[in-house]
Amino acid sequence: MRTRSRFTFWSVGALFVLAMALPDAGQAAPPGARVTFAEDVFPILQNRCVECHKQGAPGVAFSGLNLESYEGLMKGTRFGPVVVPGNAMVSNLNVLVEGRAGIRMPHNRKRLTACEIDILRNWVNQGAKND
Repeated sequence: MRTRSRFTFWSVGALFVLAMALPDAGQAAPPGARVTFAEDVFPILQNRCVECHKQGAPGVAFSGLNLESYEGLMKGTRFGPVVVPGNAMVSNLNVLVEGRAGIRMPHNRKRLTACEIDILRNWVNQGAKND
């Protein structure tokens, strides 16, 4: 009986160590990890937002928000800015993609993944730099 208890103890311990060593596939970078506009944020905007928020598309016609470039994102809408560098809690970009408003973006399309939302949140909290 004692041998079995040791085996179970070491087996559980080994599984725990192995689980901690494996990378988290599909997880966003930890909050302290550096997020860049060019490598992390812009690809999300291109794949999920630019279809409606480009020149001549409905998102630009309605709000004035053009997401084809960093400059367009930071210019915001005709109603005001969508990014408050350093504060994702009040940035309308984050509020809308996280579903914390009466409407959610992307409008009438599949929601952003938790990983994409985390990337946008981390980038804004890190100062929303054009890097």
